[in-house]
Amino acid sequence: MAATLEGIRDLRTHAPGRIAEVLAARPRGEFPTDPSARLMIIAADHPARGALTAGPRPLAMGDRRDLLERCATALARPGVHGFLGTAEIVEELALLGALDGKLVYGSMNRGGLAGAAFELDDRFTGYDADGIVASGLDGGKMLLRIDYDEPASVATMESAARAVDALAAAGVMAMVEPFISTRAEGRVRNDLSVEAVVRSVTIAAGLGRTSAHTWLKLPYVPEMERVMAATSLPALILGGEVDPDPGAAAEGWARAVQVPGVKGLIIGRSLLYPPDDDVEAAVDRAVSVL
Repeated sequence: MAATLEGIRDLRTHAPGRIAEVLAARPRGEFPTDPSARLMIIAADHPARGALTAGPRPLAMGDRRDLLERCATALARPGVHGFLGTAEIVEELALLGALDGKLVYGSMNRGGLAGAAFELDDRFTGYDADGIVASGLDGGKMLLRIDYDEPASVATMESAARAVDALAAAGVMAMVEPFISTRAEGRVRNDLSVEAVVRSVTIAAGLGRTSAHTWLKLPYVPEMERVMAATSLPALILGGEVDPDPGAAAEGWARAVQVPGVKGLIIGRSLLYPPDDDVEAAVDRAVSVL
């Protein structure tokens, strides 16, 4: 990867227009037509929000060569359908050929930096709908953290609604990741009680002038049936923090994908930085539950 990473740097310096050409020529992924099919998406949009920690490693995602290698390894495994990331990572993986034949989703609002005083002000600083369409991507993902004590939450809701509208107008997926959040001892925490997740789902489903292209990106909770009973929108289950017990995490994912309305998994650090550092085995374990 060393020479390849240097090649990307040289291209960025001397031929930046080549990036758009590669994206335009990239073989697109095909959405499964089988109603029983479940998606497996690799996520790596964390660095743009300053969230570099994976497990016990505080700067795990801060090594770009290592991150690209892990993403490319994960994407090459059988049963992996696609990738979610910010523009620079999408572009780099496209230049490496790792996104050929894959579904790709662009991460849109990364302004709520991890640990910042303004963390809940989730402004749209990444892809917009026009950029997603121009890059030949299959949709856009937005984080929707709502704190009932945070006035900035309503601005995030409004921005997310406009993004849902723009993505729907372009005929691509609007993937909404909702949470009811609170700030305690200076840290933002997401409420993963069933009641809070159900409430977040109903709020997210009502964004925009149409929900025709809206999907949800949801945390796994033990009573997932109650969560999915709150909506008709399809959902993907996220991975969250790295679980020191990969087997337990896989059991939760396996239960989740059996719930009607759950259409697959969208997992990042748990697969890219597993406790034993075996990315291939971690991805294969996740794919096996589908």
